[in-house]
Amino acid sequence: MNRLFIVIFLFIAFSMSSDLAAQYDQDYSLNILVIGAHPDDPDYKVGATAYKWIQKGHNVVFVSVTNGNAGHHELTAEQLERTRREEARRAGEVIGAKYIVLDNNDGELMPTFENRLEIIRLIREHKADVVITHRPYDYHPDHRYTGQLVLDAAYMVTVPTIVPNIPHLERNPMFLYMSDGFTQPVPFEPDVCIDIDDVVEKKLDMLHEHTSQFYEWLPFNRGVLDQVPENEGERREWMGADWRTHFYADPYRDKLIELYGRQRGTRITYAECFQDSEYGVRLTEDNLKYYFPFFNR
Repeated sequence: MNRLFIVIFLFIAFSMSSDLAAQYDQDYSLNILVIGAHPDDPDYKVGATAYKWIQKGHNVVFVSVTNGNAGHHELTAEQLERTRREEARRAGEVIGAKYIVLDNNDGELMPTFENRLEIIRLIREHKADVVITHRPYDYHPDHRYTGQLVLDAAYMVTVPTIVPNIPHLERNPMFLYMSDGFTQPVPFEPDVCIDIDDVVEKKLDMLHEHTSQFYEWLPFNRGVLDQVPENEGERREWMGADWRTHFYADPYRDKLIELYGRQRGTRITYAECFQDSEYGVRLTEDNLKYYFPFFNR
């Protein structure tokens, strides 16, 4: 009996692996939805990986749940909202991604039922296979509540009686967390890390389009506004030298070596990492290459 059970188990496992392998060999198109709290959050955390998906022919949509109208030291809320919508549009164009900016005010986001329904609509309208968002542990309330809203929408996107005017999804998407450095109540633990050495400059090109943030508000907030060069080319070089360090792979070295092998894993300089939220389709060793088709060990 035990021998028969083992044979059946191995047959099923082999069949599933074969099905996945067949999927990898076929043309298919994933829909990836990156939901951040502010214009520039999706770029900052997922920009390089998004570009890799797009290069492979998959669809990526960036979403900012707030309009970003509070983060500036000089512009009015109305001026800043217009500015940030345009900056987001241009940043998306850098890699060929659509950028959606919702109407919630910056710094005022709450995890309300109405906002949850809006997230459900977005996920359904874009028929998302993968949804990436913040963990609900973060310094910024908008980040925390964006993460909470997305997790609250998970599973509900499959319930027909919720938002009945938009067809429900037959299958819950995969929900992944963006990386962060916070350790309480629990630290970020990467399930997949992507080598972005070849596209890190494209990611920085996206950030370069967010002028109001990377050359105005953030330098002001950090007390270095007087260091920002006037010339655009010099500004890009200045910003790149600073922000490139935020994408260093060192904190995730063990995972990179596990995924890419020691020879390559020790040489990777920049990476983007993601954690399985457990709220949807689970990220596994078997489906990793399907959802990250540019991943090469």
